Amino acid sequence: QVQLVESGGGLVQAGGSLRLSCAASGRTFSIYDMGWFRQVPGKEREFVAAIQLSGSTTYYADSVKGRFSISRDNAKNTLYLQMNSLKPEDTAVYYCATKKYYSALFTHRDAYDYWGQGTQVTVSS
Repeated sequence: QVQLVESGGGLVQAGGSLRLSCAASGRTFSIYDMGWFRQVPGKEREFVAAIQLSGSTTYYADSVKGRFSISRDNAKNTLYLQMNSLKPEDTAVYYCATKKYYSALFTHRDAYDYWGQGTQVTVSS
């Protein structure tokens, strides 16, 4: 199995920045594409960003495009999410996840199999 641990969340003012990290351990050789999702209590977990194994191709939700940047360091088994120009509506618990290699649905939660415990991001106005 794969274990994922997110970190870097916190409280920031609107317009500020945060950098989230996701450390992977366990059967890391089985990890291919990865992504970030976020969730507010009472709502469905929604797609934020995804990145292919090589890091050469990325995907973003329209709501974060131009503000967030996903990256990875495979040598360190770490995934990152740089969040700039944060808005109050970005407030959520952010989760990293590993995608099933055979799925091409980068924005669908069902395409991901392993998930971290989440890290809270709160943006004040």
